[in-house]
Amino acid sequence: MVPPPTTVQRKCLGLLSRRERWGLSARGWLALLGLGGALAAVVLFGAYPFLAVTERVETKILVVEGWVDAHAIRAGVEEFQRGGYERVFTTGGPVRGLAGYLTDQSTTAGVGASRLRQAGLPADRVQMAPARELARDRTFGSAVALREWCAMNGVKLARINVLTQDVHARRTRLLFEKALGPGVEVGIIAVPHLDYDAGQWWRYSEGVRSVIGEIIAYVYARFLFFPPAGQSPA
Repeated sequence: MVPPPTTVQRKCLGLLSRRERWGLSARGWLALLGLGGALAAVVLFGAYPFLAVTERVETKILVVEGWVDAHAIRAGVEEFQRGGYERVFTTGGPVRGLAGYLTDQSTTAGVGASRLRQAGLPADRVQMAPARELARDRTFGSAVALREWCAMNGVKLARINVLTQDVHARRTRLLFEKALGPGVEVGIIAVPHLDYDAGQWWRYSEGVRSVIGEIIAYVYARFLFFPPAGQSPA
């Protein structure tokens, strides 16, 4: 059946018009509410396990992001001790608030290395690979700095496990893969946050900030971030 033509009424010399339009019926509103509820359920129950992923690979090299909290540093020590690793690298750029690079020790890589040693790791097993420039994406810049340090010091990267905190894990692995290239297999280890219950993150302000912020950041890293010129792996 051909629908009747739309009736248009005009007034005020054609400046105003009135026409028929389609709108949602009661069934349509129910379908829309059902779709919204399903989407909310996916976010509430699926976002955290998707973002805070842990998938190790077999390797002798552990990488710890230097900015993580103290309990994640302790988790890094435990991971190193039980995982059969031979070496641990710390990554990160200038500490926030310094407005730029001062020394290697003033980077989060330097801070993380010091904290790992204080937590019990032998000094000769810990190596910082600091980023000396403020990158547009700190995680990507940290991974590039690791790649360049290893290239300059003759360290072959084939497989690594990266330890980071909580919902930052999936984005960390993605950006390390972009920085290191397809020749390096990147495993990831997510250390749970202590300030909120992962199973009910939406009930905590810290959880809401972390999860929602990381969803946005991951979408950006996946679809809108492209390595700056000269920083892509060869």
